[in-house]
Amino acid sequence: MGKAALPQMPQALRGVLDQVKQGGLGQGLDGLARHAPAPEPMPKGARFVAGSFGAEAGSRAYKLYIPSTHRGEPVPLVVMLHGCTQSPDDFAAGTRMNALAEEHGLLVLYPAQPSSANAQKCWNWFSPGDQRRDQGEPSLLAGMTRQVMRGHAVDSRRVYVAGLSAGGAAAAIMGQAYPDLYAAVGVHSGLACGAARDLPSAFAAMRQGAAAAPLRTGNGQRLIPTIVFHADRDTTVHPRNGDQVIAQSGAAAASGLRTEIQRGQVVGGHAYSRTVHANAAGQTVLEQWLIHGGGHAWSGGSSAGSYTDPRGPDASREMLRFFLEHACGAAAA
Repeated sequence: MGKAALPQMPQALRGVLDQVKQGGLGQGLDGLARHAPAPEPMPKGARFVAGSFGAEAGSRAYKLYIPSTHRGEPVPLVVMLHGCTQSPDDFAAGTRMNALAEEHGLLVLYPAQPSSANAQKCWNWFSPGDQRRDQGEPSLLAGMTRQVMRGHAVDSRRVYVAGLSAGGAAAAIMGQAYPDLYAAVGVHSGLACGAARDLPSAFAAMRQGAAAAPLRTGNGQRLIPTIVFHADRDTTVHPRNGDQVIAQSGAAAASGLRTEIQRGQVVGGHAYSRTVHANAAGQTVLEQWLIHGGGHAWSGGSSAGSYTDPRGPDASREMLRFFLEHACGAAAA
């Protein structure tokens, strides 16, 4: 939501926004950060470098994590889209994705949304101009991804995108808009592509899910392998939105997937339900985690970053495990 939208906002909606800023819905549409992240030591030889990408739609800064184990061979790339008011450093600290990059030998790209694009640094997932291929923010994020692929040794068949809240909604958009670029998608506490068309419908979707089934906007028909994390006590983004992400991602399959529900419990933490949808070959192509008793926070994250829940199953590790099971059928760049 940009500054220009605020003067026209109905009084009732402005009241909701005030609630957001006080820690209610602000965990979703308008803000996730409450403190600056403490810098974490990096292994010797690792790099967390700053860069930027510019195109017709504008420019965005980013940070790229290059693990100490990287020796120039083609490796997977994970694009991580932060939540509102967060930064690449905060999101990296909270998700611990850089530590997993060291463990698995992959690159992690953290695009940064500036306040000039959105007053609260939210990705504009609710704007029609930012929901389509080769337009707005999707064009910048895809262009940034390709720039990193050109500048570093990346396996073009193993490029993935994930995000939290507004970033999760943006990740869903990227999967639908660029099924040829991203081999799989991770959506944490987010919404489906096309779930809203403006600010009022964004709040409505966050409260109760989209009023109608969102439409696919991609140019391909393949099923988009997708993993979703959502908590059943998320009062910021209704967990029904997680169901809609799965339904949208699996639309190309129509039928024929085998579904299994597994239940588990984190020692000293939350119980969860994990629903897996497998194809005829037995490969899990859709996976949905529902965290029982959790709120609007990155499951299993570190308190070094904002809005994380260390009591949940490890969303970062599970997303990465799911990602590495999938690859695009053709070169993406």
